[in-house]
Amino acid sequence: MQTIQVGEFKARFSEMIDSVRAGETIVVAYGRNQEKVAALIPYDQLPASQPRQLGVLAGKATVAFSDDFAMTDEELLGA
Repeated sequence: MQTIQVGEFKARFSEMIDSVRAGETIVVAYGRNQEKVAALIPYDQLPASQPRQLGVLAGKATVAFSDDFAMTDEELLGA
């Protein structure tokens, strides 16, 4: 894992992309305190997204649409 300042990252962007393509993780630091603000990781290391929850109705409600369901814009808008 390599940590790099924003200015250097901007100047060496193509080189950094090549490093990421080779499997390296690049951490971008910002400011005098070198606060770590971002990490550039190879796409195949990106965590899988979680299915969306229904919020307060999670586990209490379901929805299903039949294959022949159709609604015009006017019907949707109540016109």
